[in-house]
Amino acid sequence: MGGKDVIDETGTRRTAGPGEPLGSAPDRVEGGVSGERLVLFTDAVTAISITLLILPLADLVPEIASAHENASEVITGHLDQVWSFLLSFAVIANIWQEHHRTFSTVKTATRSLTAWNMGWLLSVVVLPLPTEMIGAFGRDRFVAAFYYAVLLVGMVCRLAMLKILKSNPGMVEDDGDEARRRTALLYTDSYSNVVAVVVAFALALAVPVLQYYSLLLLILPRRARFIGRRRAS
Repeated sequence: MGGKDVIDETGTRRTAGPGEPLGSAPDRVEGGVSGERLVLFTDAVTAISITLLILPLADLVPEIASAHENASEVITGHLDQVWSFLLSFAVIANIWQEHHRTFSTVKTATRSLTAWNMGWLLSVVVLPLPTEMIGAFGRDRFVAAFYYAVLLVGMVCRLAMLKILKSNPGMVEDDGDEARRRTALLYTDSYSNVVAVVVAFALALAVPVLQYYSLLLLILPRRARFIGRRRAS
């Protein structure tokens, strides 16, 4: 009787031995969970983090009201806080979208993949802190460095997750050539994003007037991908 393929704890496909139970792939990953459960948990934590961004602005309402100031002061008198909220909302929305692209076809989450995902989540959970610091301290170099460092941690964690998926195609639902090409493309895009964040980080520290505007560099990899697809079609 021929053996059947299973996936071990590293996410690598192998042939089951005689009498070895097959089971589903996620159940065979020691210390891991299914890709769907990991995505649901990640989405929930990300939703909480992006919601927390608005709380500092919401806390201003009773303060303005007790001081008998105009309601418009909540916005016009705290433009730095509004700016930092919009900036981080856009950043978290973007990195969540990239994370969703990474995990859209993942069926098995190994211990290493889960660990890197937790590192990615840590960066998302921490982001509201430097966001509030931007509103409080404005164009401060330490705050800018803190903000970019948190972003860089998240980008590196995503790159590591894609490297795992690239090395273990059996962790993806369809591990054919098309899925391999897709994972390789995502890995290349993620690598470009890491480079873009490093360059933006350096620009923010070297040219304080640019600081958070240098985050626009993150648009370049996506723009280049869009142009490449148009030329290919």
